[in-house]
Order: sequence, then C-alpha cells, then structure tokens
Amino acid sequence: MIIDDLNNLTERHKLNCKAYGDFVRSMFPAGKAADLGGVPFLPVRAFKEFALKSISDDQVYKTMRSSGTSGQYSEIFLDRETAQKQTRALVDIFTDAFGKSRFPMLVIDAESTVKDRLKFSARTAAINGFSMFSRERCFALDDDMTPNYARIRKFLEHNRETQVFVFGFTFLIWNTLVKELRRMGERLALDNAFILHGGGWKKLEAEKVSNDMFKAALKETTGCTNVRNYYGMVEQTGTIFMECEAGRMHASTQASALIRDPQTHAVCEHGQTGLIQVFSTIQDSYPGHSLLTEDVGRTYAGESCSCGRLGTIVEIDGRLARAEVRGCSDAYT
Repeated sequence: MIIDDLNNLTERHKLNCKAYGDFVRSMFPAGKAADLGGVPFLPVRAFKEFALKSISDDQVYKTMRSSGTSGQYSEIFLDRETAQKQTRALVDIFTDAFGKSRFPMLVIDAESTVKDRLKFSARTAAINGFSMFSRERCFALDDDMTPNYARIRKFLEHNRETQVFVFGFTFLIWNTLVKELRRMGERLALDNAFILHGGGWKKLEAEKVSNDMFKAALKETTGCTNVRNYYGMVEQTGTIFMECEAGRMHASTQASALIRDPQTHAVCEHGQTGLIQVFSTIQDSYPGHSLLTEDVGRTYAGESCSCGRLGTIVEIDGRLARAEVRGCSDAYT
C-alpha cells in the first residue's frame, strides 16, 4: 500500500536527514500516518533554503537544479538507485499513455539546453528523460530560441510515414510554434503526431490561454489532435500526473495527491480548491516523498474518469497569490 511506503520513507529520512528529522519531530509529533492526510509534508520551497539529502556526499550520483526567478533554486540530490527508480516510473507512465514504441522525437527547444551541463535544469531533465522514448531526435529551435523551420520540415518529411513524438514546455510551444505559425500564416503537418507538454503555464497567464485554447490552437496550426499536458516538478522528478485521453491528469500507481486549505492546512474534500500536496514513493535519497506545493487546484476520485484509470485526478488553477515564483521551467536565457 502507498501509505506503508510513505511511512517507511518518513522514518528513513528522519533518521538520515537531520534538518528534515528536526522539522518533522517539531511539526508532526504523531506516529505513523493512518492515511495520506496524516503524512508529514515538507513545503516545496524548503529545497531552496536547505540542502536536504538522506545520503552521504559520496553517494550523490546526480544533482538536479531548478532555476527560480528570484535567484533562488532548489537542489535535489539523487543516488544511483533513486535515479533508476525515477526512470522506471517515467517509463511506466509514458508507456501507459502512448505505448511501448520508440518514436522520432521533435523537441521544441534548443540543443544547447541539454548540452550545457552548468545549466542543468527542469527543462534539461525533462528533455533527457523523455528522450528515452525516441529513436531519432530533432531540436526545433536554434540557440537564440527561434524556430528553424527548414530543419523541422526536413525532419517531418523524413518521418512522414511514422508517428512523431513532439515534446516541449508549454510556453515554448505556444511562443515559438503556435504564435509563429499564426504570424506567418503557415501550418506544420503534425496530423500523425502526438504532443506532450508541461510547465511554463505561468508565462501564459497574461494571455489568458487555457488548456482547451492551447489544444485548439495546435489543431489549427498543426492538425494535431492528440495533445497531452502533464503536471510535475523537479522536486519529485519521475512522478508526473499525465493527462489521459479524456483530458484529466491522473496520479500514477506510485503517487497520489490531496488538497489542503491554504490557511489552516486542513485536508479538503475532492472538488474543493486549495493547495496541492503531492506524494511519491520513489524518492529514497532525499525527503521529497510528501510535498506541499504552492500550486492551487482540486482533486477528484480517479474512478470518476471515463478513461478507466484509478489514479487520483488533479486539476491545476495556478500559483497561490503572493507565493514565491518557483520558476523551474519558466526561466530561460
């Protein structure tokens, strides 16, 4: 059961991460949690203030960093086992949504995003992670973040008989693909593609772009009708809430979510709006298994969805007013 795994992780991190242990003992003195609402939660911004890890320095296999617009960033420390667990979890989520094939992959980003190891970010991690499902990769943008349509069209022509996997962060797809195609009065032939996107919604707030508007615009400019959004964060890499064919974002079998009142932190019922708390059973090397985010939304029972998946459904409204901007995917140079 997920609650047993979460309780075990709480004890593991209390023993091996002093800052986390001190926090839990002072804020959550109760024993083992009987349900998700009783699992101690760590504010996600804690990773900007403290180096939180439950492994020794010589066990650190990879360090993930999220760039914040305030100049602060989260650092997430992975050992080899946790990194492997995250990869396996991502494989399970992706194959459940799109099957086990490997696809020609069109990345709506610049190749420099993954080449510069000093800028290893949420975008870098996502591109490299989803590249596991590619057998050929084309970067749609030049280093100045403008689309190279000659390269894009050559790639699509080469793979015209094959389904193409298009991946990018939401704001980049909107700004460099949708808006540019509209400006030029042109269209890309992505009728046989599927598009996966996530992150960067905050940059679209001023334009009042909803998920439905985003999908409609992609259908208009590319012909693609299989467009999936996902919700995730670098602080819980490997655990994402994938949008199903019915348009609902579900937790995987190794994850869940609930809603808390922003003022009292009391657990809310399904359908009530509040702060989103996310759970993951694969974060062994650092205390990231139960995080209170600064994102506002609602949850619903998974079985209420017509797709048949049982994982908890999450709906996202945006960031809590006056909350620090996390900016994992919004910052680029």
